[in-house]
Amino acid sequence: MFLFDLILSLLGLIILSPLFIAVFFLSIIFQPGTPLLLQQRVGRREKLFDLIKFRTMELGTKSVATHEVNPNQVTGWGKILRKTKIDEVPQLWNVLKGEMSLVGPRPCLPNQTELIQRRQKLGVFNVRPGITGLAQIQGIDMSTPDLLAKTDAEMIRTQNVGNYFKFIFLTILGSGRGDRVIEK
Repeated sequence: MFLFDLILSLLGLIILSPLFIAVFFLSIIFQPGTPLLLQQRVGRREKLFDLIKFRTMELGTKSVATHEVNPNQVTGWGKILRKTKIDEVPQLWNVLKGEMSLVGPRPCLPNQTELIQRRQKLGVFNVRPGITGLAQIQGIDMSTPDLLAKTDAEMIRTQNVGNYFKFIFLTILGSGRGDRVIEK
């Protein structure tokens, strides 16, 4: 799958570069501060890396799991980026660098100890994390660490070329909700 990741992420970056540039400048206009967010995540073999995304939350928002974020901290522009999943486009750079895959378990934050422990037991850190995967398609997020880790392990166990492309296409077509801010 690594070769597919390299080719598709490079093509994605080239094809989506006009969108990336437009969103970058619109982000500067519609929300103060830097348009990009670098956030430390846990990758393959538990190696930390900086995940890159379009920023969707107010400056100064604590680095916690999305389901733990106060919904009022998501900017109006950020809601649009999240709903359309455009905030994820910069992660193609992480894929091109080999830190991530297009398909794999979503990378967690270093402070999500319960999820990390469950993933360790199931060998989830043996693969590169991904932008999308089985859990995202099924709408399972990081608020249920046991279910998420089991779903990630199942995806890894059954991963093949067909599922790889299936998850990508289902994500592009809007399946799943991924990590979401929970209204309180």
